[in-house]
Amino acid sequence: MRPAVTPLETSESDAPRPVERSHWWREVLIVATFYLLYSVVRNVRGEKPVSKFQATTNAHRIISLERHLSVFHEETIQHWFLGDREFIRLCDDYYGTAHFVAVIAVMLILFFWFPSRYRLMRNTLALTTGLALIGFFFFPLLPPRLLPPQYHFVDTLRVYGGLWNFSSGPVNDVSNQYAAMPSLHTAWSAWCAVALFPIVRAWWARVLLIVYPIFTVFCIVITANHYFADAAAGLLVLGVSYRLARILTARLDRWYNRRDLAALADAAVTPNGQP
Repeated sequence: MRPAVTPLETSESDAPRPVERSHWWREVLIVATFYLLYSVVRNVRGEKPVSKFQATTNAHRIISLERHLSVFHEETIQHWFLGDREFIRLCDDYYGTAHFVAVIAVMLILFFWFPSRYRLMRNTLALTTGLALIGFFFFPLLPPRLLPPQYHFVDTLRVYGGLWNFSSGPVNDVSNQYAAMPSLHTAWSAWCAVALFPIVRAWWARVLLIVYPIFTVFCIVITANHYFADAAAGLLVLGVSYRLARILTARLDRWYNRRDLAALADAAVTPNGQP
């Protein structure tokens, strides 16, 4: 018979779980599986005619909202920088690569050096991406660069070029160009800042962490890949996901603690496995 749980055991079950670094191959498997699901869901409606019609309709809705709020200035901001061809190409390359590199780098830093923070931020990233997929599926959105000519946006990747291209065979085959709301570039860059800011001490490093998501928003606007509304939605999704991840991680810790305490109680009553 298992002994009654004492008040001390009850309080211990609610305490933070001791940090145990997961096996690296397990984390790679989790991330790879999640990214595969992300890729499938993200692109499932990519080029269907109904998606294009809905994406255009939703773009008009976003533009109307931003005009109502007096923030529809993406085209003006883009044209301020179009004269600097090399800078635009740099922003195109940044848009296509930085968010993946930064997220992977931050996850490695947390996994190897800050395991106590890794689980919370991994769960936050997973929830953020998952909620974004819901937005991609139910709210396909035509990005500014694909708007009709009367909006005067320039598709900088097509006109100026870069390391990659939406029109190239492999990229075109797997890319859903209407997956814009919310902006995962914004959400992931802000996630990097949130993940590292509490554990970084150097003032210049903290400045860089703040500048990174700001520069990301700047790049997604001047390359005409996103509206300001997309960036705002990305930050909102990140905030909700962080809150949910804190609740989820704490509840998982309590469940693991209760399981471990139950196992210890059974071992105390039945030493060496004998009844």
